[in-house]
Amino acid sequence: MDASNLKQITPWLWEFPTAGNMRVPARIYGDRALVAAMDDAVIRQLANVAALPGIVRAALAMPDAHSGFGFPIGGVAAFDPDQDGVICMGGVGYDIACGVRVLHTGLRREEIQPHLEALMDQFQLLVPAGVGGTGGIQLKAGELDRVLVQGARWAVKQGYGTREDLERLEDGGAMSGAVPETVSDQARKREKRQLGTLGAGNHYLEIQCVEEVLHPSAGLLGVASDDVLISVHCGSRGLGHQIGTDYIRILGEAARRHRIPIPEKELVCAPIRSSEAERYYQAMACGANYAMANRQMIVHLIREAFQRVLPGVQVRTLFEVNHNTCRREDHPVEGRSRPLYVHRKGATRAFGPESPQIQEPFRRTGQPILVGGSMGTDSYILAGRESSEDAFASTCHGSGRALSRSQALKRTPGRDVLTQLTSRGILIRTNHLKGLAEEAPAAYKDIHQVVEASTQAGLTNKFARLSPLGCLKG
Repeated sequence: MDASNLKQITPWLWEFPTAGNMRVPARIYGDRALVAAMDDAVIRQLANVAALPGIVRAALAMPDAHSGFGFPIGGVAAFDPDQDGVICMGGVGYDIACGVRVLHTGLRREEIQPHLEALMDQFQLLVPAGVGGTGGIQLKAGELDRVLVQGARWAVKQGYGTREDLERLEDGGAMSGAVPETVSDQARKREKRQLGTLGAGNHYLEIQCVEEVLHPSAGLLGVASDDVLISVHCGSRGLGHQIGTDYIRILGEAARRHRIPIPEKELVCAPIRSSEAERYYQAMACGANYAMANRQMIVHLIREAFQRVLPGVQVRTLFEVNHNTCRREDHPVEGRSRPLYVHRKGATRAFGPESPQIQEPFRRTGQPILVGGSMGTDSYILAGRESSEDAFASTCHGSGRALSRSQALKRTPGRDVLTQLTSRGILIRTNHLKGLAEEAPAAYKDIHQVVEASTQAGLTNKFARLSPLGCLKG
């Protein structure tokens, strides 16, 4: 991207001024190098988002942004229902509530190292991964509706977790507003036996070690140097994808009826108070709840693996954070708090300490966030700051792609990626070498640079730096 077309507001924030049909400016978080490395489609897509009705303040891109469908990945936008604001499928995407659960094993590096191979083998045996992967959960008639409403709470009620898990999840593990009747039969068919499965692409189950504690409040999260954590990154699988597919058509018809100009297919939208937007929001909440239930089931399988290898180890939930959602939240606008519908696509919530909009365990630290690397790179635990309200309490969700999947495939064969990571002592388990090539560390931006930009821009605080010990890839 040619940064000369942008106005530099701070060393970490850039603006494309309002032009053409834009109602607000487009803004990008990142240093000059990160912004320059972004593909040109990012600013084009942001400008299209900035033209949607009822958008508030600016269309935003996080430091890990790259082009997507409709919104850029790493895109954030808030809409005001009192200003004819809309709900937009492209601001959520197809993998509804894709997110990360972070677990604490209670172990130190030296304690887990002798058992790493056995644990990774058990993870691969117990946690289905990859395209079309199916698990052992066959939901009975009517049971799926309860999953879509109750989310992770359903799993805990079935004995697949604890009340303490729920206390550390967004919304206590279930997003409100879900109405199962808004989810199509086709979406239900695509769900078949996918509960408790990892999926493919950039989804993973990773054993990580805390290499460095970066903030004095990290102890409030229960994180210390050499602690062994586990991160689970996955989403709503085929059900969520089909919800997105279904509502492109429904919201497209609504946009035409309400005479909303749509510059890209995936920016189809409807006024927040319309029946179509209400139905999409209800279906999206179902997808989010399925994603949270899915991760809870995977946590159960992780605990089973530990009981087979290290009986007696108690794996507990540290936190979970969702990407790819639209949420009704209160934010200050022009000096007063207003209810807005905040779209975060490839971005996460980052509310600061004391915010009533996060779970009680995190009101001393701010919302914790796992910004994931890619198999061979570090990851970071961040936490939200009060100053992040300029970005509607949002931040990045990962390092962001630097190469498309096709470009990554051409650069390094999957077998070579496996050899390189193994030589560094990182254990990799996968059934798909092609997926390794697509998700090679070189295909992603510099995680340290992205996290530094988020911190310097005032979006988050750095809490801890993690390194990978082993990774199960879809």
